[in-house]
Amino acid sequence: MMVDAPNTMKHPEKMLVPPFVARAMFGLMFVVVAMVAFARLTDVPLIAAVDQAPIAQSLDVIITGDKTGIYEVTSPDGTLLARSSDDMAGFLGVMGRVIDRERVVQGVPLDGTLQVVRRENGNIAILDASTGMATELIGYGRDNIAAFANLLD
Repeated sequence: MMVDAPNTMKHPEKMLVPPFVARAMFGLMFVVVAMVAFARLTDVPLIAAVDQAPIAQSLDVIITGDKTGIYEVTSPDGTLLARSSDDMAGFLGVMGRVIDRERVVQGVPLDGTLQVVRRENGNIAILDASTGMATELIGYGRDNIAAFANLLD
């Protein structure tokens, strides 16, 4: 004879997500996909794209890192311009790791030259011709952008 185990749960099982919330979530996803499809099919112009203004000033640099994670920015002739360990320059190391990663993925040597540019609209960008990567430094914070802008000053 089999005896049913008593219900030992203090609270009966509850729904974690109410049905109207799940329906609203899927409805919102459907609306967003429909808006994107409409925009792509009707060739609506991209309004949030970064304006790549002409280059007003540029500097060729080489960014190299060591095993401790400190990156050095040098000119092509070997003159040291900055280190990521310098005050307020840690972003140099962050971008150095990003550039290194992209170069490893594409099979490009790590010690290639980059261009740090100031555009006519004041934006700072990092251009890597060896990988085709162009990083517009917008929205990274004033101090982080200044780490690269100081190279041009």
